[in-house]
Amino acid sequence: MKLEDVRKLHQKKFRDELGHFLLEGEHLVLELQKAVQHIPALRASRLYVTHEHADWRSPFETQVVTSRQMSAISDTRSPQGLVAVVPMLPTPAPREGERAIYLHEAQDPGNVGTILRTLAWFGGFRCLLGPGSVDPCNPKVVRASMGAIFHVPVEADVTLESLPGRFGRIACLDMDGEPLPSSRFQAHDCYLFGNEARGVPREALAGLNADPFTVPGCGAIESLNLASAVNICIYELKRQRSAQADGDQPSRPIR
Repeated sequence: MKLEDVRKLHQKKFRDELGHFLLEGEHLVLELQKAVQHIPALRASRLYVTHEHADWRSPFETQVVTSRQMSAISDTRSPQGLVAVVPMLPTPAPREGERAIYLHEAQDPGNVGTILRTLAWFGGFRCLLGPGSVDPCNPKVVRASMGAIFHVPVEADVTLESLPGRFGRIACLDMDGEPLPSSRFQAHDCYLFGNEARGVPREALAGLNADPFTVPGCGAIESLNLASAVNICIYELKRQRSAQADGDQPSRPIR
């Protein structure tokens, strides 16, 4: 791929057209190299490095570029001297026991990247992004994911209307919902989270017949950050499942 084409990958339309996305920095390149071990198709990635990193060892075809060229293809103000062009791969089919996190119009790249990082840490989840959500291959999402993009199946442009046909039981967050520690919380296939500012339209939730739950708090502020809410929910799901596996009873609902 020519350097002028690499620069185009900053824009979603060219990522879709060329079938590649950018990954930048030492940590992410190392994560990419680890991911090759279980995703061989990633060997088609191409690495661009400055002269300071000319001796970087990787399984990828590597091209040395000038600092000026690196600045042109980099998405950061202070380039680290390593940029990889990575092929987009098909999303794997759902596995048995896998559950889904659905993000409705999630537009903050940092939030989505952080959520992917949490899903990768705990495992057993896939991420569904509704129309209007940030592109999961956006460089800021990729950076915030810290390599989790290689470990979490991600589907984009999944409509709310398609969820009932895929999942038997759907849960959502609602201020008036049942407390999260309820044993019923873990009995769902898909967990729905709304836009950072607007949430999910009430009429859409009614059509999904989603069970509402809430994260108990003192109410000093209006709401939780999206990534924080997802992180708490994922932890609670894993805690409840571990408790069941150990033969313990899940926590009683907070009254």
